Amino acid sequence: MPTGNKLYFASDFHLGVRGAETSAVREARIIRWLDMVKVDAAELFLVGDVFDFWFEYKTVVPRGYIRFLGKLAELADAGIKLYFFKGNHDMWMFDYFEKELNATIITNELEMERNGKTFYLHHGDGLGPGDKKYKFLKKIFRSRLCQWMFARLHPNLGIGLANAWSHDSKQTNARIGEAKLHPQEWIQVYSRELLQSKHYDYMVYGHRHKPLDIALTERSRYVNLGDWLYNSSYAVFDGTELTLKYFEREAIPVWKH
Repeated sequence: MPTGNKLYFASDFHLGVRGAETSAVREARIIRWLDMVKVDAAELFLVGDVFDFWFEYKTVVPRGYIRFLGKLAELADAGIKLYFFKGNHDMWMFDYFEKELNATIITNELEMERNGKTFYLHHGDGLGPGDKKYKFLKKIFRSRLCQWMFARLHPNLGIGLANAWSHDSKQTNARIGEAKLHPQEWIQVYSRELLQSKHYDYMVYGHRHKPLDIALTERSRYVNLGDWLYNSSYAVFDGTELTLKYFEREAIPVWKH
């Protein structure tokens, strides 16, 4: 059983992007963070786009990330519960991590209560108004037919094509993340609409590549986890409060609204 009682949240590691050397530096930083997490964590939530691309063939998974995966195995063996959310870059995640790490795979959203606080968790892709092109593509990519057809490709070809698409998608998302915060950004609109029918204390997302902490109501907050390409940001729930933090860097301004 884990000795800690904290919940940790992070997203958008994008392991594999920017070449092997740069990704390895980022991977090493993430591992140091996981060493810190191991001390007092009960649960770890990886809220999508952990990998810049991921596809599980029946007998093949993408090369690399062995130190990261080994560290996750260490946490799992210590009794820390792991959750993987499917992002727009690693939506083709099936049962590998369930079998190897006893992780729970979340395809869409996760609603939960911890210590009297209610959470709504989602990677954040395809939510709210707009982005109709991506929403259409998401339906195609998540279809069983598309997955079956992609699995017929040799991994050298399939992963090569997917990495090229993933790079273009990530560059677009980075430009979104660098843009000035719009008062009616899509995830915020979506969150406010959800609150009309049900209360959540914390609504936690990734995808945006910008650390955000926005009061939606007097009792509800929208927290975006940022990323590890530019921010090395994460959130921790200590049983009372959810706090957005930064690892191995001076804190940078968090967008508040």
